[in-house]
Amino acid sequence: MRNILGEPFPLLRLGALTAAALAIHGYHLGTGDGEIYVPAAKKLLQPDLYPYASEFFLSHAHMSLFSSILAWTARLTHMSMDWTLIVWYTVSIFALLASCWLLLTACFVSARARWTGILTITAVLTMPVANTALPLMDPYMTARSFSTPLTIFALACFLKHRYLPMGVATVLTATIHPQMSIYLLFLVGVIWLAEWRENSVPEKVPVLAAFAGILPTGFQLSPATGAYHDALYSRDYFFLSNWAWYDWMGLLAPLAILAWFWKGRLRGTLPSFQRISFALLPFGLLSIAAGGLVSSSPRFDMFVRLQPLRSFHIITLVFILLLAGVAGEYLAKDRPWVVAAICLPLAAGMFFVSRQTYPNSPQIELPCTTSRNPWLNALLWVRQNTPVNAVFAVDAGYLKDDLSDTHGFRAISERSSLSDYFKDGGAASLFPALADKWQQRSNATHGLNGFSTAQFRGLKEEFPAASWTVIHGPAPTGMSCPYQQQNYSVCHLPMI
Repeated sequence: MRNILGEPFPLLRLGALTAAALAIHGYHLGTGDGEIYVPAAKKLLQPDLYPYASEFFLSHAHMSLFSSILAWTARLTHMSMDWTLIVWYTVSIFALLASCWLLLTACFVSARARWTGILTITAVLTMPVANTALPLMDPYMTARSFSTPLTIFALACFLKHRYLPMGVATVLTATIHPQMSIYLLFLVGVIWLAEWRENSVPEKVPVLAAFAGILPTGFQLSPATGAYHDALYSRDYFFLSNWAWYDWMGLLAPLAILAWFWKGRLRGTLPSFQRISFALLPFGLLSIAAGGLVSSSPRFDMFVRLQPLRSFHIITLVFILLLAGVAGEYLAKDRPWVVAAICLPLAAGMFFVSRQTYPNSPQIELPCTTSRNPWLNALLWVRQNTPVNAVFAVDAGYLKDDLSDTHGFRAISERSSLSDYFKDGGAASLFPALADKWQQRSNATHGLNGFSTAQFRGLKEEFPAASWTVIHGPAPTGMSCPYQQQNYSVCHLPMI
């Protein structure tokens, strides 16, 4: 089978690597940013869900077709949303590996270089990107699960001068993750400019100027104040001044090696290898300069949420592919065991990290009605035994609870809740209008697991819409708690 670039396409091998990636890195429903993306898709599928505080996840959803795609899929296939998510996640892994293969075929001559690259990226698929709070690919479904393979596919097509599929992929990326599409367009512009200066592109390249409208508006030069200041500064990785020296190495070391790739005339590489290596240099340096500028003064607080250093998500992913390809070309010739020596320890290390990150959960979490994780068991009971319109109060810091494994309350329980500190704080840092609600509600539930009956009564008085609570630990005397198992209690809030 041949791919869109005219190269042989190893469909079965990439399918096998998709299974290997799932085994190494796992899949975890509703963890991390899944607490933002999953409820939005579930509400589109079942509109009566989440009648309270849905703005904390719909603010993201309104900017993307991601949730709509999931809802349409569930309707067409008659699968539950939980099954839809894991199926799409598997497809997204395959799509990313396939896109990486296309990029490698555009940059390397030999099969060993290409396979070293694809095997390495399979092994390190969820590694973090410097201090950006992004992995190369999340072990759960987010909009990046779609936008990342589309971005790499668009780059591969552009390097091969296949502009029509590149344009289609860019449009799709913009409809799913507008921010990542801006990075893609900027990088493509740098490559095009370099080619134009060398007179190496006879055709006119689509500029896709229409996407200028994606850039955000409504920013002003003024310090963040009040609740929005607290939300913004709770994300310390937004500010370069907070980065340690080893975080800076995650930015500068790849750029230094890419400069060597650009000038090195390395064996077994195609012209696209040097073109993309060069383009990533100004792309990365300008991103660092922008990141330094927006974090240099409180006057730029309103611009910090643009997170220019997220461009290193693309840079790091492409860099690893190129570095692994070079290693395969130079080290694995006549020594096929070298590829295994590189990839197997990386895979083992990433599997270990995965188990340390989700120690109380299965490696691959299939949709179920019970779990070995006591936090998930409580939330699944909530899903099955409480009214759809129920509103819950949960400790604002529950995502840092050792047993939670960062599984989001809304994503698993399918019920509304008052704001948590971490994920809803992230939404507030991007959408200032949410900040006051976030602060009021998360402050009210701070330390909830240790509340007395009187404090729960005061919480009910402050937020009359709230009717239930989940407590990690025994419930206070006098509260009605129909679920009390594995040190978790699901209780009615006491009447005022």
